[in-house]
Amino acid sequence: MSTSTRRVAVVGGGIAGLAAARALASAEGAPEVVLLESDDRVGGKLLTTPFAGRAAIDEGPDAFLARLPWGTALAKAVGLGDELVSPAAGKAAVWWEELHDIPQGLLLGMPTDVMALARSKLLSWPGKLRAAMEPFRPRTSTSPDSLGGYVRDRFGNEVHLRLVDPLVGSIYAADTDHFSLAAVPQIADLAGKARSILVAGRKMPKPSPTAGPVFYAPSGGMGDLAARTAAAATAAGVQIRLGTTAQELVADGHGWRVDGERFDAVVLACPAKHSSRLLGDLAPDASRALFAIPAADVAMVTLSVPSADWPERLRALSGYLVPKPMQRLVTATSFGSQKWTHWADADSVLLRISLGRDGLPVLHLSDDTLLTAAVEEVSHHIGHQLQPTAQRITRWTGAFPQYRPHHADNVAGIEAQLPAGITLAGASFHGIGVPACINSAQKAAAATTAFLQSLAQ
Repeated sequence: MSTSTRRVAVVGGGIAGLAAARALASAEGAPEVVLLESDDRVGGKLLTTPFAGRAAIDEGPDAFLARLPWGTALAKAVGLGDELVSPAAGKAAVWWEELHDIPQGLLLGMPTDVMALARSKLLSWPGKLRAAMEPFRPRTSTSPDSLGGYVRDRFGNEVHLRLVDPLVGSIYAADTDHFSLAAVPQIADLAGKARSILVAGRKMPKPSPTAGPVFYAPSGGMGDLAARTAAAATAAGVQIRLGTTAQELVADGHGWRVDGERFDAVVLACPAKHSSRLLGDLAPDASRALFAIPAADVAMVTLSVPSADWPERLRALSGYLVPKPMQRLVTATSFGSQKWTHWADADSVLLRISLGRDGLPVLHLSDDTLLTAAVEEVSHHIGHQLQPTAQRITRWTGAFPQYRPHHADNVAGIEAQLPAGITLAGASFHGIGVPACINSAQKAAAATTAFLQSLAQ
């Protein structure tokens, strides 16, 4: 029996599910693919909507890493290649009693240039001296797989709390003392190869002026990446069913039934806890392990403020981060219309303010409380009283899976317990961020295609 007579269910219509469905339907001898999405739209956290007179402002991620190939490749494959834009040049800052420019020569917050660190006023002199001693310290074991533990051991508490934790924490909504080192490959790779980060950093080649942008985004917003991928999947034959929550997954001979409908294979491209519920009777140990994968809730407050009185000293900034000891509710603020030139207009400045992280819950708070916190805290940070003319609050429940130490080993153990024909894809499992989700999805699609081919033999 050819794979084209087979059926595959993809559970979840975020970018991972969409990419998996498209890849499955584009394979040679493609099976029939049905994508089940509980929401009334596809895209998951990729959501772009009008705001304050602008046609397309992201409510979730506003870009993806260009150096990881999978996001860029998918964008080009679905017709967005000519619509990719990158952020305008701009400095980012850290707020520690006042705004400090982030020092040059950092690798996700870890110093690779001791002189640049010495010139910064962000760290105290004792903190700088402790960091400068890093080349003389013995090799730090990576076996505990704790990002915070590794950075503290190499550079001391100040570098961790004022640089690495806010930078990495803003990307993953994480408390890096409880986050896997291996989940941050740029740091983990260097940690595994070199005894001293500072010594290795001096040997690292400087980025080429022609290396290209660090980030990309479609000019119409990240929601366009989801919409175009969904359109490409549909054109390849995928049936997308919105407002359809998968409730039950049971074995049916050599196949599976999802809510009574038979499929030969299933890709679970949904959050870990939903996957856990579906696998409860089929793979109880895997189900329990999936349920234990934590996730952080966050809120995004988007504001439009008049540009007439916006301080000149802030116009060169793309935004700033707030280290954990300084946080109340706000963890980072992006000056969106200074970061993205196509968001700019003459009358207003657009701010995207992140609240909450792992260990700092916020979604129990009312909209009024979140808005008040965003306005008051940011006003204090920048030394300028915000007077919003438009505001929007977006709540993201379980938006950021938290990769505890040895997360990758945990997921490998879970996958080893899954019945043949069931695969996992998405941020809960193989990497946080749009490119990582796409890579995870394409690997799940390839594994599913190989499984279907084995059935045909």
